[in-house]
Amino acid sequence: MATLVQTKDLIETVIASTVAGVGVIAVFSAAIWGGARFADLSRDGRPLAAGAAAVFGVLALIVTLAAVVVGIVVMSSK
Repeated sequence: MATLVQTKDLIETVIASTVAGVGVIAVFSAAIWGGARFADLSRDGRPLAAGAAAVFGVLALIVTLAAVVVGIVVMSSK
């Protein structure tokens, strides 16, 4: 009997894309949080905490961009 859909491969793809999507969203929201905390803490006159929040936000943004690049590379290579 002919197989129209490889169910195992389809389930693996759905799970991987869901995990990747939620992960990228979580990391990008952490970048937004870091930027917002930086702004709040800067206005409150807390430069050390503001700097830490800015570093956190920038690192999260770098991770987000890296995830996008890895996704593009993976899609291009198949």
